[in-house]
Amino acid sequence: MSLHTPDLTKFPPRSPHTRLGGYVMLPRMLDKCRATIAGTNGEYHYNCPLDQHLLTFLGIDPEALKKVATKSDTEVLAWINANAKNKHTMPEIIAWSRWQEGRAPDNVDGREFLNGLHKAGAPLREDISTWFEVLEMDDFVSYGGKA
Repeated sequence: MSLHTPDLTKFPPRSPHTRLGGYVMLPRMLDKCRATIAGTNGEYHYNCPLDQHLLTFLGIDPEALKKVATKSDTEVLAWINANAKNKHTMPEIIAWSRWQEGRAPDNVDGREFLNGLHKAGAPLREDISTWFEVLEMDDFVSYGGKA
């Protein structure tokens, strides 16, 4: 296993708030992709619906990204900047990333799913309303944290 291959059976991927090139979720998605390649992804899924928001924003094929994901974060970002079909300015990237950080379910099914994760992991917490918040809570309790 290389330095760039996390073992998600032992610890969670990076926070969805962690940015690379201004993009939220990119480091987390790379952790999941690299772990999937290595067979150490545990319960985590590369190219999940949240990853697809970023892939669509970039215009990047998930299988093409998978082929370069074992490189360093810096090298992967350079590849993305060269190969993304959708080119964005830094202000656009920052605005998109901020929007993602505050995104909450926009339909009944999504709200019920988020509420189920919230109830299972931290039923007494009243500060969880976004996708990123529920992901961080789930990562924390999944690895032994007390919510």
